[in-house]
Parts: sequence; C-alpha cells; structure tokens
Amino acid sequence: MKLSEIWLREWVNPQAPIDDIAERLIMGGLELEVEPVVSPLPQGVVVGQILSASPHPQADRLQVCEVDIGQAMPLTIVCGAANARAGIRVPCATVGATLPSGMAITQATLRGVESAGMLCSAKELGLSEHSDGLLELDANTPIGQPIVETLTLSDNILNLEITPNRGDCLSIQGLARDVAALFGVQVKRTPPPAVVVVGAQTLKVEVIDTHACPTYAGRVISRLNPKAHTPDWMRQRLLRSGLRCIHPLVDVTNYVMLELGQPLHAFDTDKIKGSIHVRPAHEGEKLTVLTGEQLTLRAQELVIADDTAAIALAGVMGGADSGVGVDTTSIFLESACFAPAAVAGTARRHKLSSDAAFRFERGVDPALQRTALDRATQLILDICGGEVHPVSQAGRHSPDPIQVRLRHARLKQLLGHDISARDVEHLLARLGITTRNEIGDAWLCKIPSYRYDLRLEVDLIEEVARLYGYDRIPARPYQAALAPSQPTETQRNLSHIRQTLIARGWQETVSLAFIDAAQHAVLDPQTPAIAVDNPIAETQSLMRTTLWPGLINAWQHNRQRQIDYQRLFEIAVCFTQNNGTITETARIAGLASGPATPEQWGVPARAVDFYDLKAEVCALFGAAAEQYRFEPAIHPALHPGRCARILRGKTFAGWIGELHPSATHALDLSSAPLLFELDWHTLRDIAIPTTSALSEFPSSRRDLALVVDAGISAQQILDCVHSNADPRLKKAIIFDVYLGERLENNKKSIALGLIFNDPSHTLKLEEIDAATTAVTAALHRDLAATLR
Repeated sequence: MKLSEIWLREWVNPQAPIDDIAERLIMGGLELEVEPVVSPLPQGVVVGQILSASPHPQADRLQVCEVDIGQAMPLTIVCGAANARAGIRVPCATVGATLPSGMAITQATLRGVESAGMLCSAKELGLSEHSDGLLELDANTPIGQPIVETLTLSDNILNLEITPNRGDCLSIQGLARDVAALFGVQVKRTPPPAVVVVGAQTLKVEVIDTHACPTYAGRVISRLNPKAHTPDWMRQRLLRSGLRCIHPLVDVTNYVMLELGQPLHAFDTDKIKGSIHVRPAHEGEKLTVLTGEQLTLRAQELVIADDTAAIALAGVMGGADSGVGVDTTSIFLESACFAPAAVAGTARRHKLSSDAAFRFERGVDPALQRTALDRATQLILDICGGEVHPVSQAGRHSPDPIQVRLRHARLKQLLGHDISARDVEHLLARLGITTRNEIGDAWLCKIPSYRYDLRLEVDLIEEVARLYGYDRIPARPYQAALAPSQPTETQRNLSHIRQTLIARGWQETVSLAFIDAAQHAVLDPQTPAIAVDNPIAETQSLMRTTLWPGLINAWQHNRQRQIDYQRLFEIAVCFTQNNGTITETARIAGLASGPATPEQWGVPARAVDFYDLKAEVCALFGAAAEQYRFEPAIHPALHPGRCARILRGKTFAGWIGELHPSATHALDLSSAPLLFELDWHTLRDIAIPTTSALSEFPSSRRDLALVVDAGISAQQILDCVHSNADPRLKKAIIFDVYLGERLENNKKSIALGLIFNDPSHTLKLEEIDAATTAVTAALHRDLAATLR
C-alpha cells in the first residue's frame, strides 16, 4: 500500500522528518520504505494556458501554440501532442528549465518556427512511465504557478507492507493513529460536515445474515452531473497510492477507502430492480463482475442482490450490470461491514483481486460505515453536484464491545522488564484503549472497534512493548535452565541423515506444505489429502501427503535453467487424516536425474539409474543395511519395472523407483526422474554397536552356479540361504548373473558365494561340504534351483 506524506501530515504532524517517522513505524512493527514522488524536482516548469493552437506550416503532426504563463507576452511553443488545444492548462517548461530526466530546455527552431519552451506530459515530469499526451490540469489552476507547487511534487510516498493482523493501518486514518500513538501526539480529527438531505427516495435494505454482514448502510444520490471531472488534487493522491482514476464517482469511493479504510461501492440506481438484499448466493448462480468475467457462485458466498438477481459479490467486486458509467445521474452509495470469514477466500477462489477484499479479509471497523458514507456523499456533492436522500440501514447497527483482561504481573513476566502501571495505562490510552482497574493489579481493557487484532492478553502486552520501545527493554539472561536433550545410543538424529546426503553431493530443498490437487492425483492418489479451507493459491489447495511434489517442482525449475545433474532431497513432515485425526509424519525424500557422475574424461557418460539411487539409499541405512529389503511392488506414480517397496524386517519403510511414464506425461515433464521416500521413524532406531573377537582360523569359500527361473529375485535367494544355512555361514553374496545361450527360456544363472568360518577351529572339508549341501538342498526345495 502506498500513501502520501503530505496527506498523512494533514492528519498527524509530529515534529520529525519523514525518515524519523519511517524509522519509528518500522520499530513499531510496520515495514515500509520512503521514496520521493519525483527526483530530482523539475526546475523552471510552470502552469501555462494554451491560448491558441494552429497547424505547423511545415509539419502535419506539429502545432504552433500560443501559451500564457502569466508574463506580459505569451510564448510561442511548437508541440506534437495530440491533445494540445486552446483553453486547456498544462505544465510548461520555459527556456532554461530542467526536467527530472536531466533534459535542459533551450530556445529551438522546429521546421522554421521558433519554439520558446516545451509543453509537458506526465512522463516528462517523472510522474508516469507512459503518457498519451499533455498532462491536463484543472481549469482553475493559477497560471504561472510553479508545477512543483501545483502538483505538490515535493511529496514523499510511504510504501508500506502491512501484515495481515494490522488491517487497521490500511488507510491514512489508521496510519495516522499509529503515528500519533508512537510519537505521543494527537490526530487531527476533522468530523465530516453534516450532509443536508433534500430528497426522500430510499431503497429498502434487507440483511439475511447479520453475522456475515453486521452493518449495511446506503443512500441514493440523484441529479448528478455526468460530465463532472475528478479534481487534480484527488487524482494525484490516488495515483500516488497506486490507483488509476476511472470515473469521479469511483474515484471518490477509492479516495474515502484510502482515507478512512472503509471500502464503498456505487450502484447505478436506474439499474437496480426493487430492494437491496444481502444474502448467500444460490448454488450455481451467475454474476458478471466489473472485469467482464462471468462467475459461477457457490452457496456459501455472500452477494448483494436486488429483487431479481445478484448485482455484486459482497466485499469483493461489483457487478457489470449495475455499475456506474459515463451517463449515470443517480447512484445508490453502499457502505457496509462484511465479516472477514464471509469474504476470506472468495476473491482467490474466483481469481479476483480488489482493494476492498484485501481490507475486508483483514477486518474493517464495524462502526465506520456511517462516517464514511457521509464523507463520500459530501465529496460527491462537491465534485458532481446532486441531491442527497435519506440513509437506508440494516444489521446490528452497533458492534458488541470487546474487553480483554490485562495482568500487570503477566506483562512483567513476558517482557522481562517492569513498566509502571501509570505508563501502561498511558501507552494503552494512546491507542484509544480505555482501562478500568481491577482487584489484583490488573486492568479490564476496552478495545476500539477498529483493532480486530487485539483479542488476547498477549496482544495487549505486545502493544505496550512496541509503544514503550523494544530498544528500551534491556536484554537479560534467561532465568530458566535449559538442559540439552540427551539422544540415546539406539537413536540417531535427522542431522546425521542430512549430513550423510550432503557429503554424498546432494542438495537440500525446502518447499511449502501445500500442493496442487492435480499433482496429488498423479503422485499419491491412494492417500486421501486434507483440503486447505482458505488456500493462498489454487495450486496450493491440499496439504502434502508426500514430499515428491516439492522436489519435482524444484527439479523442473532447475531443468528450465539448463541444470541437468541434480541430486535433491528434503526432510519434512507429511499430513494424513484417518477418521478425523490428522497425523504428521516425518519423512526423507530424494530426487536424482541427469548423468550418473559429473562429466569427466575417466568414466563413460551414462544416465543415473535405479541401482545408483539404491546405493545412495543404502548409504543412509548405515550399519543396519542388512535389515532392509527391496521388494518389487506396484506404486501408481512409479515405473512398474523400476520400482521397489522398502521394508525393515516386516515394517514398511518407503518407496524407490523411476517416475511412471504416464505421470511424466501428466505433469508435463521433459524426462522421468528417479525418486525415493523413507519414513524417518524406520530409520531412526539403530542397534548399539557390539564387538566380537576376530577369528584366529581361516575362512573357507564355496561358489555355486545356480539355474533359477528368471522371475526369482536376488533377495529371495539370499533369504532362502540365510534361513537354512549352518550357523558357520558368515556371509552370502551374489556376484554374477548370466542370461543367454545354454540356458532354457525364462531361466537365468546366478553365481552365489558362501563364506564359512568357525572361531574354534579350522573347518574340515566334510563340514564345509555338508553346510554347502544343506544350502543347495534348501534352494532346490524352495526355489527349484539347480546346480549348473
């Protein structure tokens, strides 16, 4: 939000330069920057009136203008602007003037005609990046007045980033209150002049839900001048606040919204059929808004309707069929308070952006509607003329007062500093908070209606702290003794996993916990996701059930920037729901793509594959690697031939595999990355390391060549060996696989190595043969394996 310094100082004017005011606001919790309207200021530019404009004798697109700047003789200036015409007042740069761009104005001859200056556009004055012609000024602007004074170009703009809890600062009035509280000065409260009601035309107003719309007020203003023009002073303030000028009636509503913080809307009275109804929309009801887009409404959305149909989306945007236009002569001016819950999410759901919704979502003062209505009415009368009719009002009319109990002892405990009771009462009074002493060194505080964010005791303590000054609260050591946790030997922490991956060349990513519903449907369709009630974007409408969406988004972002070699991982929580209970599960996930190794001369280039990623995952298992198993399985997001379920014993631990081709196509990816995801709880527990004496006797090895069905996995063979082996079998390894000639169809040859050892003696040939025979027999019995 942008606001003018001069406009702010009309409401509150502490004796301090703007940089000091900005610094105090920043220390008080408001983030902002100060920038000049124009830098440097134009020199030698004054207000001029074009007395005549005749075609240039030597150029079709130029005109020769006679310009009065308040001197004895008018200036002759050659101008190429299409809107240059007799009677208008415009900025005129005289000879010797300097524009903000650095251009110096000199006497010049253009196609044989002497030109003693230049008529200026908004762009040439540094007020706009684009302009279609000369900047036209009000007809009553004093001729010869420096343009710096006319347009108050010595002004500064306060560019504020208002946090969601401080909706009360989204106006000049609200910001002035905060400045006054921080500096201990008074706001110049000028009550709007009384509006004289001369007519009797009213529209009946009905509010169906007073919780969604506590207050609704409006009045008819008729006999308006459709040719009225928004005055320069209002146009400049709107432009400096980032709003474009549209129509005098719309400009007034925007001006009052910026000044007081109350969004307003003007309906063309002639386009309203019957009464005004504030009601929930009918499911599937249609509404065409001012942007020209037709909306399909939901039943829970609040609308403004007449007797026939919805004419506005309450708190968001008006309807095109009831909006004001160049021929409007009578309006119904609306000033309402809509509850944040009734507006929140509606604008984003329909992809609409409006300043009104921005404010209503954060809370608008429910006691402000009548004041804002009278202020806007008076401005409309001043600019467009007209006749004022009585106010139609519905709702609860007066908001329920909010009272919060504040304990002095609690304030001292949280701040770690003793602020006297008198100072606390004085600081709260600056904010318009009235206090009443209670027994037990406490206050009952009455909160102003415009402070939606003050509902708890800690909120008041924060207000006391920021007005007192965070820099005045001394730093003190913690009184509590903080003992670091002692991890047990049977558990490892996440930092160990993180450092392991980093040491192996992986990079950590951090992504939002919100994901796109389309991504979820592709990557984890079997897990019900939790919908976000008020998503910040349509593509972030679900809580993640897997970490893969964030990794794929980061990977795709990097791929678009020509980064092929990627090893990304994330450690975060996922969210699942079972019978209404939400569970958070910590997980570790990774994505690999590109070449198996960085480009080099010593190793042939090849793409990373399933087994490369499996090796990386096994590195995370550490000494417990033998407890994990990789079993072929089906996952809807992974390639069926390049996918495995990871188990620790019989406990599910995670997934590993290549992204399914259909998922690659659905997500519009250029290639299929490799992915893994592990449950942290299955990795956390580790066995306590134990030592054993080294055998003094040699080991013996037997190699077997087995012929098995092609569908038998290596893990099945190893499981069979370990289940039936002699205790003296210390290790079993598969070191070769053969497919080809001399083997039947659907058969493969597996080379199996068996290593035996006995710590008490050297094994005899008969013992080794017996142990080997037992293994061979078990393999034949369980897997139909034969010796080759």
